[in-house]
Amino acid sequence: MKFLIGFIVGLLILPVAGFFYFKMGLAPVATRDGIMPFEGWAARTGLHARLNREMPRNVPIAASAENYAAGAKIYKDHCSGCHGFKGQDQGAEVKAMFPKPPHLFKGKGVTDDTPGETYWKVANGIRLSGMPSYEKALTKEQMWQVSLLLANADKLPPEVEPTIEGK
Repeated sequence: MKFLIGFIVGLLILPVAGFFYFKMGLAPVATRDGIMPFEGWAARTGLHARLNREMPRNVPIAASAENYAAGAKIYKDHCSGCHGFKGQDQGAEVKAMFPKPPHLFKGKGVTDDTPGETYWKVANGIRLSGMPSYEKALTKEQMWQVSLLLANADKLPPEVEPTIEGK
């Protein structure tokens, strides 16, 4: 019986402590603060579960130089402000963001993601990251074009390369 009472009291203490953690202003909510306990785990776990359930498995447009070039224009107009250009650092304002948006043309970027995963992120955005949804700003074809560009950024045809260098 003592064990059961202790267990119930223990379960009640956690939500009460959590309530006061936030109510007293102890939670790290400024962009210069670190992450909250379990924040990274919760965000990654939820995102990956949702991606596995909803991301498109088939790409409805061809991986062609024409679609890569169209994707590069879309990237330049809508994505480069946060994610940068090939061969250039991200702007100073990006360094002050939390979490910092990934530089999509430095390192492996998102070339290890399928086009469907990138499409889902472009279409839906990512909550608590600053990544907006472009579902109402771009057509499905445009979202696929930029997704194909990013998924294949490490193997683009030479004629598309200059369009992603921000010149």
